[in-house]
Amino acid sequence: MNAFRLTTLLLLACFSLSSFAARADDPDAIVGKWLSSKKRNQVQIYKQGNKYFGKLVWMLEPTYPGTNKPKVDKENPDEKLRNRPLMQLELVTNLVYKGNNTWGDGEIYNPEDGKTYNCEVFLKDANSIDLRGYIMGLSFLGKSKTWTRVK
Repeated sequence: MNAFRLTTLLLLACFSLSSFAARADDPDAIVGKWLSSKKRNQVQIYKQGNKYFGKLVWMLEPTYPGTNKPKVDKENPDEKLRNRPLMQLELVTNLVYKGNNTWGDGEIYNPEDGKTYNCEVFLKDANSIDLRGYIMGLSFLGKSKTWTRVK
């Protein structure tokens, strides 16, 4: 094997190993603050026991326009919950680490439509996750959004 081929193979091996190291299997890699895809909200993901949860900790517009009244969960199907503030509301619940930088078996609540969806999260890289909400346990009947880590 000539020196050029050997050098090329070594470089490819180094790049492969470095990309593997950057995506090392870490169950707590999603812990932290994440900016929503629309860049209007931040969700703090935290671990409790062996499950992961996320609460709304920042909103671009936390109050109704022209008032200082905090936005509330007005679309909630439970009438008794429609006056609870959106800030600090738990949106992501019961995610379980599945291995290979994937979390599942959880749920995500969307206050814009008042619905709760099944949820999976995939770590794309250290600073971005794909969050997939879906219905009836069928992941292909859903929508994915990319959230970015807040530093």
